Amino acid sequence: MRPDFLIGGVACRRIHFAGIFGTGMSALAQYCRFLGVEVSGSDRLIGKPATADLQAALETLGCEVVPQDGSGVTPETGFLCLSTAIEDDNPDLAAALAVGAQVVHRSEVLAAAIEGRRTIAVAGTSGKSTVTAMIFEFLRHGGKSPSLISGAPLLRLVAEGLIGNAVAGESDLLVVEADESDGSLIRYRPEISVILNVSKDHKPVPEVRELFRTLARRSKRVVANGEDPLLADLDADVRFTVEGMKLDAESVAVAIGDQTLTLPMPGRHNAENLAAALAVCRELDCPTDTLAEAVAGFRGVARRFEIDRTAGGVIVVDDFAHNPAKIRAAVEAARGLSKRIIAIYQPHGFAPTRFLMDEYALAFREIFRAGDALYLLPIYYAGGTAVKDVSSDLVIERTGEVPFQARAVTGRDETLALVAKRARPGDCVLLMGARDPSLPFFARDLAAIAGETGRRQ
Repeated sequence: MRPDFLIGGVACRRIHFAGIFGTGMSALAQYCRFLGVEVSGSDRLIGKPATADLQAALETLGCEVVPQDGSGVTPETGFLCLSTAIEDDNPDLAAALAVGAQVVHRSEVLAAAIEGRRTIAVAGTSGKSTVTAMIFEFLRHGGKSPSLISGAPLLRLVAEGLIGNAVAGESDLLVVEADESDGSLIRYRPEISVILNVSKDHKPVPEVRELFRTLARRSKRVVANGEDPLLADLDADVRFTVEGMKLDAESVAVAIGDQTLTLPMPGRHNAENLAAALAVCRELDCPTDTLAEAVAGFRGVARRFEIDRTAGGVIVVDDFAHNPAKIRAAVEAARGLSKRIIAIYQPHGFAPTRFLMDEYALAFREIFRAGDALYLLPIYYAGGTAVKDVSSDLVIERTGEVPFQARAVTGRDETLALVAKRARPGDCVLLMGARDPSLPFFARDLAAIAGETGRRQ
C-alpha cells in the first residue's frame, strides 16, 4: 500500500472519525488502517448491544473507539472526518477546532482513497451496495485482487472473519460505493463510473440526474442503465440491459450470448444489478466462464433480502429497503416466496419521511393486496436536531382506505404480538428499514415468534 495517504495534498498519519459505526464511516476507517494510518473514532451508539461486535472488530484492527465527547481528538489528531449527519454542536468538532485538526467531509477521505487507483465507483438511487459487492466478488474470483470500500458488509467477507465492508487487495483496482444522498460524489474522478438508476430518494430527481451527469463527466468511462429513461441523455460508453431474464422464487438468471448465468438471489431488480456488474467486469476483461462461476457463488450483502425459512413454515426476510422504489422491489421479490405478505417497515429520519410522504402512500396502495398486512414502526431517530412534525400515523392516514390491514404500531412488542396472531405457514414476514443497527436483532425476534406461531398451526 502507499507509504503516505494524502488528503488534500497533506499526509494523513492520524485521523478521527465522528460517527465511526456508520457503514460508510467504518469502511473508511478500516481502509485507513490498511494504509497504516492511526485511527480513532466515536459514536452516539457506543456501548449499545447492537454495535458491540462492530466496536470489538474495529478495536481488533487497531482503531481506538471512544465516547463522542471530544476526548478522542488530541493535538496529535491531524484530521477529523465528519459525515453530513454530524451537527455543528458535536463535541468532536469543537475539540478539533480547539487543537487545530483539519476538518474534512467523509467524501474528501473517499476521494483521497480513489486518487491514484483504478477505481470503479457505483452510483444510483437503488442497488449500489449489491452491485458494488458483485463487482468486487466477481473481480476477486477472477484473480484481480481488488480493494473495496462499501456501504454494507459482504456476507462472504463476514464469513472470512472480516467486518465485511472494506478490504485491501493487492492490485490497483478499487471498488467503491458512491452515494448521492449528500451530493458529495461530484468530488470523485474514477476510472469507471456505474450509474444504475434514478428515483426520488434523498433529493428531487432533476438534482440527482445532474449529480450523475457531473460524475459521468469526471470519469474516464461510464457504464449506465440502458433501460432507465431518466438516464437516456447521459453520455455513456456502455449501456447495459437485461437479456434473457428468468425469475424464480429464490434466483434470477440473465444471458450473455448463448450462456445463462444464474444468481442465487430473487427479484427483477437483482437481474438489473447483475447486468450492471457483468457489464463492468466484461469491460475489465473477465472471461464469461469465470463470471458464471462467480455469479453462481455470490453470497450477497447483509440485510439485502436475507431469507430465514423458519421451522414453522413462515418465511422471514430482512431487507434494507428504505424508500418507495426499494420497497416496491423488495415486495415484488417477496411475492415470489409467498402470496401473502406481512410487511413491517421502520421509516428512518423525519426529513426523509416528510420528503417522501406522498410516494410512500402511493407505493403502499399499489403493491399490497387484500390479505396482506402493513405495520409501520415509529420513525427511527438517531439523535440530533430534527423537526418532528411527521409520523408513521400520518403516513398511514395519507395511504387512505385500502383492502389490506395497514396500521402504525407503537413499537416492536406490539408488532411481535400482531405477527404472532396473524402469521401462518407459507406467509412471508418482510422487515424493511435502514440505518438502525438493531434491526437484524429484531429480524431474529420476528423469526422466533413467526416460527413458533407456524408450528402451532
